[in-house]
Amino acid sequence: MHAEAAAAPTVVRAQLARNAAGAELLGKELRALSPRAAVTCARGSSDHAATFAKYLIETRLGILTASAAPSIASVYGARQDLRDCVFIAISQSGRSPDLLATTRSALAAGAYVVALVNDEESPLAGMASRVLPLSAGPETSVAATKSYLASLSALLHLVAAWSDGQELLDALQSAPALMTRAWELDWTPALPLLEHASNLFVIARGVGLAVAQEAALKCKETCGLHAESFSGAEVRHGPQALLGRDFPALVLAQPDETRAGLETLTKELVDRGVQVAAAGIAVPGAIALPTLAAHPAVAPLLLAQSFYRLANAVAVARGMDPDSPPHLQKVTRTH
Repeated sequence: MHAEAAAAPTVVRAQLARNAAGAELLGKELRALSPRAAVTCARGSSDHAATFAKYLIETRLGILTASAAPSIASVYGARQDLRDCVFIAISQSGRSPDLLATTRSALAAGAYVVALVNDEESPLAGMASRVLPLSAGPETSVAATKSYLASLSALLHLVAAWSDGQELLDALQSAPALMTRAWELDWTPALPLLEHASNLFVIARGVGLAVAQEAALKCKETCGLHAESFSGAEVRHGPQALLGRDFPALVLAQPDETRAGLETLTKELVDRGVQVAAAGIAVPGAIALPTLAAHPAVAPLLLAQSFYRLANAVAVARGMDPDSPPHLQKVTRTH
């Protein structure tokens, strides 16, 4: 896990070069198609990347984006009308049966299918209208790291090309170098907090929510730490009642319109005696985790990169093997 996460900047740099022409062509096709909606389909870490896609597509393109529930096709066998929609399937393996069933159903329902997949020889790649390779290479740790970051960068590339936005493309080109620096940031001040915790909330908002979801999953699967992700807005609707001195929070913020609200929330939690580690905001009384100045759409990649190094350290400190989480395997074959 440590080595694969550290390799993510190299993966993203190679991916951007390889996909330049393909992403540009895909962007032109999507602008010509002018879809009425976008539908994402994924499981696990890839579904967290789909959350990133939702916020990017809706804020940058104004196109309604929803996450498909694979069981609608794989279990219920229900038919949907996806004419004039783009269906974005995200997968490391491209082999999960329910993902394939849902993609097959989307094609039959008239969707234009785009696959973001690491295994280019997979069944998912074979059935897609267009493939945007993740190019992450072999990933042997059960916990996905570089393939998740490759998914975020590929989605950024897709949306930048689709919106024909040079600003996003320029920001994306800066990502590999920033990711390398983010990997070296010292997040160990949060280690004592997470090493001994039994429960954790990971809180973010907007495009950063995808990283909170991913961080909570990694805490569960690699660290044996029960963690849940929440939007900084949603956590106020009841869940924050659980937070206290023995129930900490990790807050992740990117430099956009959501940061002020997360800062206010963090201040309130600290005032209540909640132990909080915070990245992207500075609040007296909270453990400060360093971040880099970056475009708001690139910042989530950097937060994830820094977190992965921390998660590996937390797992080891808690006596876990982050490469072999209990009861898990690399390809999850849900139906």
